[in-house]
Amino acid sequence: MRWTTSNIPDQTGRTAVVTGANTGLGYETARLLTEKGATVILACRDLAKARRAASRLGSPRARTLHLDLASPGSIRSAARELEGERVDLLINNAGGIRPRHAVTGEGFELTFATNHLGTFAFTGLMLERLLAVPGSRVVTVSSIGHRRGTMNFEDLHFERGYDYQKAYFQSKLANLLFSYELHRRLTEAEAATISVAAHPGNARTEFGRDMSPFVRLMMRPVMRPLTWWLMHDPEVGALAAVRAAVDPSVRGGEFYGPPGRSQFTGHPERIESSLASYDADAQRRLWAESERLTGVVFSSIPARPAPSAG
Repeated sequence: MRWTTSNIPDQTGRTAVVTGANTGLGYETARLLTEKGATVILACRDLAKARRAASRLGSPRARTLHLDLASPGSIRSAARELEGERVDLLINNAGGIRPRHAVTGEGFELTFATNHLGTFAFTGLMLERLLAVPGSRVVTVSSIGHRRGTMNFEDLHFERGYDYQKAYFQSKLANLLFSYELHRRLTEAEAATISVAAHPGNARTEFGRDMSPFVRLMMRPVMRPLTWWLMHDPEVGALAAVRAAVDPSVRGGEFYGPPGRSQFTGHPERIESSLASYDADAQRRLWAESERLTGVVFSSIPARPAPSAG
């Protein structure tokens, strides 16, 4: 049976923080949760766009928060602004792809900084609030592109030569490594919070706005008669993250997205990710490197011991 909007349980009394919620999949995620009664905080880099999106939702339960995941100062400020708030769901949706090499003020490659390091840091700063709420979840949105990703730990920031696709695929693999490692640590801490991953398939959104004219054309709704097998509407794409966030049958460490061999389109099911994403040593190494680069330590849950030799 297909998992659709009719399967979304009542969310009255719950609060969800959705990053990158002013447009595309993030906006659809916020809309679906708001319609089911949740208070939704749209955490976005552009506060004006976030406010317009909240207005479009037409609900007093839609609020906004300034959050630039490429800025450590903004991440810490956003986390402070939520102090004392009940947070049931953190949906790490925000992400992007940069056709040209760019770095943050700290010298981090911008795609990796936004898609992974910022997500890692914001989750770490929010974790205590989540741990205080029984049944809380962290949902991290990856991509089918993670299957083409590799972690180049010797050159995470592409200082030796930039390839925008490799940078994006690496960041999406990093999302899964992080989600699975967080699950492992939460399990060892016997926490009530769980970590789940999702991917939307290929959705017709503004995601490709910085890409080539051909890619932008292919993503337009007018091309639906030709690309129906390749792309689906944003509402369907958002269902993977929503299911990961609210389906009572979901368990920590799982991955949800469109089914089938290609996983381009379709209603979300539990799926498997690439072999590389389950590499425990890579998960632990990325975690340690992320702590070093961001200065954020998940002190609320114990560090995972190193595997025994041999």
